[in-house]
Order: sequence, then C-alpha cells, then structure tokens
Amino acid sequence: MNRTTRTNDRYSRTRTGGSGSGGGRRSGAPTRSAGYGRRPAAPQGEFALPVTMTPALPAAATFEELNLPVEVLRVLTGLGMKEPFPIQGATLPNTLAGRDVLGRGRTGSGKTLAFGLALLARTAGQRAEPRRPLALVLVPTRELAQQVTDALTPYAQSLGLRLTTVVGGMSIGRQAGALRAGAEVVVATPGRLQDLIERGDCHLDRVGVTVLDEADQMADMGFMPQVTQLLDQVRPGGQRMLFSATLDRNVDLLVRRYLHDPVVHSVDPSAGAVTTMEHHVLHVHGTDKHATTTEIAARDGRVIMFLDTKHAVDQLTKHLLNSGVRAAALHGGKSQPQRTRTLAHFKTGHVTVLVATNVAARGIHVDNLDLVVNVDPPTDHKDYLHRGGRTARAGESGSVVTLVTPDQRRGMSRLMRDAGITPQIAQVRSGEAELSRITGAQAPSGVPVVITAPVAERPRRSDSGPRGRRSRPAQGRRTTNRTGTVPGGSRRQSARAGAA
Repeated sequence: MNRTTRTNDRYSRTRTGGSGSGGGRRSGAPTRSAGYGRRPAAPQGEFALPVTMTPALPAAATFEELNLPVEVLRVLTGLGMKEPFPIQGATLPNTLAGRDVLGRGRTGSGKTLAFGLALLARTAGQRAEPRRPLALVLVPTRELAQQVTDALTPYAQSLGLRLTTVVGGMSIGRQAGALRAGAEVVVATPGRLQDLIERGDCHLDRVGVTVLDEADQMADMGFMPQVTQLLDQVRPGGQRMLFSATLDRNVDLLVRRYLHDPVVHSVDPSAGAVTTMEHHVLHVHGTDKHATTTEIAARDGRVIMFLDTKHAVDQLTKHLLNSGVRAAALHGGKSQPQRTRTLAHFKTGHVTVLVATNVAARGIHVDNLDLVVNVDPPTDHKDYLHRGGRTARAGESGSVVTLVTPDQRRGMSRLMRDAGITPQIAQVRSGEAELSRITGAQAPSGVPVVITAPVAERPRRSDSGPRGRRSRPAQGRRTTNRTGTVPGGSRRQSARAGAA
C-alpha cells in the first residue's frame, strides 16, 4: 500500500473542491463574515465534507513543476529535496493559487511545508507595517511552534521575509518588540497572541494568509473560543488553510465557519496506514511492569516513553537515572529553557530516553527515532496516533509499543479498533528473549548517571488559555541559527522538519 491511500478510511482518497477555475482570490471576491458559508449541522460524530464544485488542480510530482519563487527552489535543491511528499504535491498547486484548503495528514506526513511554502510564496515581495503581520500560523503548543519556525526559517530568509515566533513562557516584551519592528509572518500559540493583541502590540487586519496547524489539538485543548476570536480579526476574504491529523466535529465547526469552498485533501491520514510502522501490544503483569519498562529504556538507541502524569514522569526518570539510563523528563511543569535544553540533549543523543506526558505527542521531530513506548496506555485513539507519530516519520521505520496490564486489555482492544489498527500482541516478562526481540530491551548497567540539569528560570506568566483556565501544556520557542537548523542538528534535519 502506498502512502497516499488507506483502506476503510472515509478520507482515503484526495477529494476535490474550491471555487473558480484554479486562480487566486480576486479583489472582487465576496467579503467573508464570521458566519460565511455555514451549513446545517452534521449528525453527531460525523464530519460533513464541504459541498464542492470545482475540481482540485492536478498534483505536482516535483517542486520544479510548482509556481514557487526561484529562491525557494534554490533552498529546496540545496537541502536535497526534489520530490514533494504526497500531501505537499496534492495541496501546493491549490494553495499557491490562493484557494482555501482543508488538509488531512498524519504528523510526519509533510504538512509544514505543505502550507508553509505557499504562505511564504504568496507573501513574498510585501513589507509589513509595524504591529501588522501579513501571514499567520496558529499552532497549539510551543514545541510545534518551534518546529514550524525551524522548518520555515531558511525559506523565509531566502525571500527576505521576517518571521517571528509568539509563544508563552518567553519574554512578551521581546515578542512585542519584534512585532513593532515589523514581521511579515507570525507563528503563534493562541493565548500569547491574544495577550499581545490586547496590549495593542499586534493587529490582524492585514493578515491575508491564515493557517491552522493541528486544528484538532487546539479544539481538544479548549482553544476554540480563542481561535475563533483570532480568526474573526484577520482580513475578510483572505486565504485560509486548515491542516489536521483528524477531522472530527470540532474541526468541522471551524471548516464551516471560516473556509470558503475549500479544496479537500486527505493524504497518508493515519499512523495505522504507515507500512513502515509496527504496532505492538505487550501484555505484562502489573508487578513486572516496572522492570520491563526499565529494560526497554536501557536498549541501544533513543526512545520516547509516554506516561499520564507529571509526577509519574518525574518518578520514572529518577529511577532510570539511578539505574544507569540517560533519561530526561519533559512535561508542562518544566520551564521553557528546561524543555528546550532537554529536547536538544535528546536530539543530539546526550539523553537516550525522553520520558514525557502528552506535551511531547505533537510538535517534536527527531530523526531516526525508531521506538515509542506507551508505558501508560492512552485513553483516546487520537492520542495514540499522535504519540506514535513521533516515529516512522518521512518514510523512516519505527515501532510503537504499548504495555498493557490485565485490567487494561479490554480498553486497549477498543482503542485499537477505533484507531483502525491491528497490532501484534505478545505476552512478555522482563529478562525474556521475546521482550528483547521486539524492543531491544536489555539489563541496565546499574551505575547511576547524572545529566547536566537545565538552568532553572523564574516562572513567568503562562500562555493564557480559555477563560478561567490558566494551566495547560506549554508551548515552544524559536531557537534557530542563521541556517534555520536546530542547535546540534543538521541541514538535513532542518529539511525533515517540514514533515510536521
């Protein structure tokens, strides 16, 4: 099965839509209000695809076929990128033509460049006034904001476009200063952007291209009120692009309200369709789960381990360090400098085990990560898909392993059905060859290790969430150098960062 199809998936083939004959939005296009193009509600649990009239433009097989600026093509060539990923090839002809696009693709399928190249190309040659950006990318977490920034920076620099990242956990004064100096493109989390607007440091009335990335997570995190308030402020009649790994009723509401006759594409939609990804459910005894987890963590190579709570993450990390495993914790209770340092250590191999809550389930890209372990099984199939999306990215191979105790087996079977996945199931115990065969598990050295701790920082006001809620997963920062790569990373990693 190739990456563009998936059986038993209602969005498995590229669908068509859009208005006009493939051209961009003209000055005489209808002015869009907040309720423009609303349709009757779909039955509960169903996603109503927009009624479409005009076929999508043909997909592009190479970047050279696209109407991209020569500067962008030069960067792509320099990074060794000649052929677009399926979702890029399918959507870019339409996004470059100025059409609204609804794109569904799993994390790692290339969504960042799918919207980013079009956004930059359509903004090229323009100059933003102070406090008035021309293009906006909304993302749910700091980590994803950092990844999008890293991926787009080399292309923005080639076009002379100023790109600013606006997220919580960082100095709001510096972000306000960057907006006052003028920035054509803003990558932002909803709460911090709303804060800057309320301060008068940002106005969205000149934004002509708007992107919602990982729209389903923004809905799941309760950002819908903020997202709609922000979308109501961008320029009427501008281009809107919405990308999401899943399309449920919350995303349906955004599509109905803000996208005008979008071209709808679904490419490589689910982790369950990735042939390079293996799914294992390992039945373990509750009394043996701790030892099993430790042996998997002691394997050669990097691994991300997911647990449900910050306390559990901290406890497992401490245990692994005492057992001789180079582990580090990542969760919303860490300061942004700590989280940035931890991710840098993990990407460079200084840390081999990243122990995390769902804060790491989206927006983190690490090359050659071949194992994700659900120490605590997720409670929702979407969380499973996003956790698993950290591996087998951009055509690489990888495995997702879930440790399941007897009382969790029924719930896990239901979750896998909902995710459309048929896993390999095995009964394992610590120290057994089968566990080592599947995961590479081995006995830890037992010699305690010390990882240089990130410098603690005085807590700052967090990125404000929905009214009445101030505590939620934190968001990423911009840490790129002049080549657009992550510190400690390579130009190839920068190119692969487009597979968000």
